[in-house]
Amino acid sequence: MPDNSKKEKKIRILIGKVGLDGHDRGAKVIAAAFRDAGIEVIYTGLRQTPETIVEAALQEDVDAIGISILSGAHMTVFPKVKNLMNEKGLNDVLLFGGGIIPDQDIEELKKIGVGQLFTPGTPTYETINYVKSWVSQNKERIS
Repeated sequence: MPDNSKKEKKIRILIGKVGLDGHDRGAKVIAAAFRDAGIEVIYTGLRQTPETIVEAALQEDVDAIGISILSGAHMTVFPKVKNLMNEKGLNDVLLFGGGIIPDQDIEELKKIGVGQLFTPGTPTYETINYVKSWVSQNKERIS
């Protein structure tokens, strides 16, 4: 007889805005879409630092960190967050994001271990499917 005492844990993600970028509509839209897809979402709000994002991710035991960035600071923010994640041992947490990021910068960020970066106009289901797929391939979700 199968053991039904183990239950699948929900995927947990953190969505945040780093720096002085005050445009959070996209972050709120994607956070709501993830929530509606059955994923637990921690939204940190505006004007976070890389340190507060990583600390919140550590405390909340998330599977993924999503950063929304429209300010042009992506080549500073993502490497800083990735380095802090490595320092804190969050090597099994996906770092992904979205915003206005040129293709050549996307390729450079992927080289340092940042996951997919979604640009304006990407359907929310693509982002959700990416995170679900990554978690299913990289994380043990049985409690």
